[in-house]
Amino acid sequence: MLDKAELLLPAGSLIKLKTAILYGADAVYAGTPDMCLRAQSKFSMEELKEGIDYVHSKGKKIYLTLNLFMHNRDVEKLPTFVETLRQLKPDGVLIADPGVFQYVKENAPELNLFVSTQANICSWQAVKFWQSQGAKLCVLGREVTFNEAKEIREKCPDILIETFMHGAMCMSYSGRCLISNYLADRSANQGKCAHCCRWHYKLHLRLKDGSIKELLIDENNKDSFEFLLEEEFRPGEYFEVVEDEHGGYFLNSKDMCLMPRLPDLLSAGIDSLKVEGRNKTEYYAGTVARTYRKAIDDWYKSPDNWDYNNYMSELNTLQNRGYCLGFHDGKLTNISQNYEYTRTLGDWLFAGSIVEWQGNDAIFEIRNYINSGEEIEFLIPEQLQNITLKLNEFEDAVTGEITAKVSAGQGKSIRIKPTSWPLPIEEIKKLLPQYVIARKFSPLKDENRKMLDNKTSEFHILCND
Repeated sequence: MLDKAELLLPAGSLIKLKTAILYGADAVYAGTPDMCLRAQSKFSMEELKEGIDYVHSKGKKIYLTLNLFMHNRDVEKLPTFVETLRQLKPDGVLIADPGVFQYVKENAPELNLFVSTQANICSWQAVKFWQSQGAKLCVLGREVTFNEAKEIREKCPDILIETFMHGAMCMSYSGRCLISNYLADRSANQGKCAHCCRWHYKLHLRLKDGSIKELLIDENNKDSFEFLLEEEFRPGEYFEVVEDEHGGYFLNSKDMCLMPRLPDLLSAGIDSLKVEGRNKTEYYAGTVARTYRKAIDDWYKSPDNWDYNNYMSELNTLQNRGYCLGFHDGKLTNISQNYEYTRTLGDWLFAGSIVEWQGNDAIFEIRNYINSGEEIEFLIPEQLQNITLKLNEFEDAVTGEITAKVSAGQGKSIRIKPTSWPLPIEEIKKLLPQYVIARKFSPLKDENRKMLDNKTSEFHILCND
């Protein structure tokens, strides 16, 4: 068991890796397309080597993934995969398939073997099994409650334990989902999930003559009736199926956020706290890392004075589907599902990041439209403070062209001169090094504002119930 819990962030690309480390991650996990469930990984092999060197130069750790479930056609690739891992020398390798585990154990004994959440570890007996096979760390399945995790920690004191703490949830929570295979011929267990749980579905009726009729729901009748399911062995217990004029999102989970339960995880001695989100932006990686870094450090300094409300406003700047506590408190309830919409909502947008300093000029890569006079907030690493900047015109970093507004494009960057900042440039460069991210306020429209406010209120009630 570690003396202090590790904050573990996803690294879906080299820039996300560096952003996560800058904003306080103790470790990152990454993969290459053919070796893991990260089929959308943006790493080339050269970038992965650079990333590993960068992480180690900062005194941090990096774990690579070999967590796909092998088919016969994949077995012949194993020697190449393992040789690549041996050359890269990560701090650990995440594996789910027992056959892969055995092969790596026999052919690369110097590698630290971690067991992925895909292995569905939900008991201390399973942890002891994997420990007996040589595992150094086990990632618990998302279905594990806190009380179960605490018991696992107590019964398995000599192996590292990792749990998920923040990020999107699958409707099949540990990722062992077959819906994508069925509807899109894309295997979630080979890293190609089509996210069918986020799609919207419509209800139809099959009449006695065999014909199928669509149920037309519109503004005039949407509040006139409800759809209810009754399970055979639960007579009188009705489960609501929600559908409106847009359709229904029957399988769509809210996002996990265990900030309100962080003291549970830290006091129980969980070794590694994992954030999901390899395909999300640098803004997500930096914001989540910075917020949990501060929360974790504050709890260790003064657990009696710790309050999760001091950190939620930052997490609420992220686009989300509404937050839930996953299985932490026990059985899921309907409050963990988002039946109304599948898109993520939030009042803040990723404006861009400082990709380099050229002397005293900041080269700022644009990731969203910015109009003259709009304020941009730069997130300072290591503290929950920001520097606000208002630009009335924008200078193209390459051509020098001056415009009154700017939009995102492939590598589109502007040059920010020293006189633009509210503090002396020497101080600005210390506070805002390369890879610092920025955001802009973009208030939601009334309908979306109401939906997100409802989800925020539900989460607050859930956390204080």
